[in-house]
Amino acid sequence: MKRLRNPRTGIDQGDVMVFAEFEDNGAMWTGSGKRERRKSVQFNEPFAAPPAVQLSMSLWDMDSSVPIRAELVAETITATGFEIVFRTWADSRIARLRASWMAIGELPFEDDWDVE
Repeated sequence: MKRLRNPRTGIDQGDVMVFAEFEDNGAMWTGSGKRERRKSVQFNEPFAAPPAVQLSMSLWDMDSSVPIRAELVAETITATGFEIVFRTWADSRIARLRASWMAIGELPFEDDWDVE
């Protein structure tokens, strides 16, 4: 977790292998139609509230003989983590995918207190 000079803002980041299916002929590589893979990610430290999460593909190994159709999104974002969701459809063939992520948000602060 990186802390900015403002102690209430934090940045966490990582790089995650979402799937690799070419070696065992998994559905992302051999299938067709709608397909989806999810990968849970836990932050190194919890945020005070759900942060903004940015994703990018850091490795994509795809068959070039058919059109590449893909969606990469962050879902179920909480203060402690989120899910990387990769979707493809039709005849796209994806051998493996790795995603880089960065989360930016408010951190808990030692002077915070909760009145119920």
